[in-house]
Parts: sequence; structure tokens; C-alpha cells
Amino acid sequence: MAEAALRTAGLRRLFGGLAAVNDVSLECHVGRLHAVIGPNGAGKTTLINLLSGDLAPSAGRIEILGREVTGLAAHRISQLGVGRSYQRTNVFMDFSVFENCRLAAQSRLPSSLRFLRPAARYREVNEAAERAIGVVDLTSRSHVRASDLSHGERRQLEVAMTLATAPAVLLLDEPLAGMGAEEAARMVELLRKLAPDHAILLVEHDMDAVFALAATLTVMVNGSVLASGAPAEIRANAQVQEAYLGGPDE
Repeated sequence: MAEAALRTAGLRRLFGGLAAVNDVSLECHVGRLHAVIGPNGAGKTTLINLLSGDLAPSAGRIEILGREVTGLAAHRISQLGVGRSYQRTNVFMDFSVFENCRLAAQSRLPSSLRFLRPAARYREVNEAAERAIGVVDLTSRSHVRASDLSHGERRQLEVAMTLATAPAVLLLDEPLAGMGAEEAARMVELLRKLAPDHAILLVEHDMDAVFALAATLTVMVNGSVLASGAPAEIRANAQVQEAYLGGPDE
């Protein structure tokens, strides 16, 4: 198997005496979507916050594309090829779809000091924004304000904003949350389309989506890894069934 795009070893985060993430080691590869599941309070979002640089680990190691990034600030980790989405939609409501994506793409310019040049003059930025919008099938909504989008479209926009930064690794925190069946189906297809070219770490409660998409599953309980493996292994794991999936199969 190719080198992992994302790797953690012994990752730990303490809040006082509570280990919200405790000795978590995992790998995420391009082309193999890796889902992290577990009950509320298992430490899943804290894990993503550690990987994205929003939180500093108390112990352990994080590598992105073979480079150690442990403790780096979120903007540095982002610049190294990591994009993330949040549980709550994180877009600029007064901006159009295109303006949101252009702003994200602009963060990749080598210098932020050329502030006297209009943003619309950066052809490479505009092209990156347009490509990202096309990937998530929002081209026809490009000039619509984010505030006028449906919930599902805003989640698509958030994914487009991450794509506009040309990430190798995507950290997606409950991208299907709050969606109806039709919107969820569109998001599942989008994630399926993105998986071959990205290393995706997905936190999600929709088990139908998780088992449809994931090549690898990691189950967390109380901050620790209970089990990790292929979906069929996880589904058959008695400990996982008892702790999370609702008891053993009848």
C-alpha cells in the first residue's frame, strides 16, 4: 500500500484529568475513505480538531504527507494540504457561492500583501474557485448568496471551499448532519467522487452512508479506539455491536 497521506501515533488530548482523545493511532490513504464512528462524546470531533491544528495535542505525533505537523497552527496545516469542514456550516452568508470559493482559493496565493490588486484579476484563483464549484455541482448556483441556499447546498459549498484550496487530505466532520434523504444521497455521491483523489477522514453518524463509503472504519469510545478495520470486520465485532451498533445481530 502507498505511503499514508495522514498518520497519527499515540495521539492524546487532555482536558484537565479527562482524556478526550487517548492513544489514537490511525492511517488515512488516498483512494481509501476512512470513517471514524462512535457515540456522542467519543472524542471524534476533538480528534479532527487535533488533526487540523485547531487544538494542540497533549502527546503523540501527527504526520501529513510524510511531514510531522504535530502542534502546528491551523493555517500552517491547511497550507500543507489539509482541508476541513465543521459540524456547523462555516460559510460567509452574505457572499455568493463563487465569492466564498474565491476567498478560499485566494488563501493559497504565495503572498497576502498584494492587497491593491482586485481579487477578480487573479485568474488562477478564479479558475480554482470555478473548478471546485463544478465538482460539487453548484455551477448553476454560482452567483447565489449563501444565505439563499438550502442546508444541503450550503454543505456542498463548504466542501467546495475546501476543494478550492487544493487539499490532499480532507477532514469532514458530519457532512450529512441535518440533511433529508435526497440531500444526503447527493452528498454520498460527492464523497464517492472525491475519494479516488483524496485521503478522506470522515466523522459521521449516518451508518448507511458510512458503510456505503468507507474502506476502513475506526470506532472510538470514551476517547480511545475500540476497533479498526474493514466495514465487514467492524459490523461483526461483538464489542462494537455492544458499545455502538445496538447489540449483537440476531
